[in-house]
Amino acid sequence: MSDKKRFAIVGTGSRAGMFVQAIVEIYKETSELVAFCDLSQTRMDWYNSQLVDQLGFTPLPTYKADDFDTMIEETKPDTVIVTTIDAWHHKYIARAMELGCDVISEKPMTTDIDKMRTIYDAIDKTGKSLRVTFNYRYAPAYTQYRKLIMDGTIGRPLAVDFSWVLDTSHGADYFRRWHREKHNSGGLMVHKATHHFDLVNWWIDSYPKQVFAMGDLLFYGKENAEARGESYDYARYTGAEAAKDDPFALFLDEKQVFQDLYLNAEEETGYIRDRNVFGEPITIEDTMNVTVRYQNGVLLSYNLIAYAPWEGLRIAVTGTKGRVEMDITENVTHLKSDEASASASKGAFEKTAIRVFPMFGEPYTVDIPFSDGGHGGADPVMLEQIFASDPPNDPFKRAASHIDGAASILVGISANQSMASGEMIQVDDLFKLPTR
Repeated sequence: MSDKKRFAIVGTGSRAGMFVQAIVEIYKETSELVAFCDLSQTRMDWYNSQLVDQLGFTPLPTYKADDFDTMIEETKPDTVIVTTIDAWHHKYIARAMELGCDVISEKPMTTDIDKMRTIYDAIDKTGKSLRVTFNYRYAPAYTQYRKLIMDGTIGRPLAVDFSWVLDTSHGADYFRRWHREKHNSGGLMVHKATHHFDLVNWWIDSYPKQVFAMGDLLFYGKENAEARGESYDYARYTGAEAAKDDPFALFLDEKQVFQDLYLNAEEETGYIRDRNVFGEPITIEDTMNVTVRYQNGVLLSYNLIAYAPWEGLRIAVTGTKGRVEMDITENVTHLKSDEASASASKGAFEKTAIRVFPMFGEPYTVDIPFSDGGHGGADPVMLEQIFASDPPNDPFKRAASHIDGAASILVGISANQSMASGEMIQVDDLFKLPTR
């Protein structure tokens, strides 16, 4: 019997591709992909066609979502990889554990407190493990930032000023697809900002204690467009002649993978991937400010907007011995047509700079190692840690557990509650995290 680790994937949208490639190509000596599970047979068939046409594989068994238990019984994976809609993560994580599997989940771990408790209960009951794939931890720039703080370069961290901007390509995309309805994604405070809150938790080595937030839908949506004197009479972009000059338009028939994974699966799933960002319904915010007090006393000021002319971040951590700043501009190309994408640097960090300002010394710039690959070079490093038989030692402790997954979404969940109530949220009132 093979000693390879056996993996099954539930959720075969575009995010599954990174894991498929890692298992069947890069780490094929130690790993084996044994099955796909999804609502859509069309999407599973597309992944199988890629395996057959490009690698000469025999098609893998496919199982509809309702046959998840049967998939586990028949294909016997050691680990299930969950890349479904965020609001469904808990269901597959918990059931996989009950059936004897460990789990790897895309971020966010889940979207609300009740679903988080379901996951914790499954871990307590079964003893199985959950790893949350916070790939940004593995980007060389973010790892270097962690190292500077770990090494005491700025002394004890006291305050964090963090601003993340999404551009009118990437940011708008959350308002075209399922993310735009909060019951699916938890809003950008959970779906997107979980990346950012996890980075802060990891950089300063602490967990959140108190959260206050304000946010609103100020740019996208029908009412905001009409207030600017704009009117759009199409519900989606593909096939809409009137949308041909719309700078927010995404045409699924211009990119083959979008056509194969989404357009061709619409009749089967009902999922429209290219809804008008100035249409309805949209129940998430596009402009958000959050203040967090951490268990170790650090104060965070965080801002997220989803309609900027550029994409990236600006962060500064100030401590007892100085300040370290980082600016990153990202180059987002994954939504471009096949022709445009072929000539672009996919997922690259276009500009990156880290500057250290000692309290009583000369400021200096810190070199950042360049690394190719998705999420600023993070994805290949993370995949090595997950799938390699003997991964390199990681002094930065980048692997994220279910506790890290909970700590990141608790900021976003608390922020959502604060925005709704206008009150400061005590994190312990929602869920008790370990002291850190």
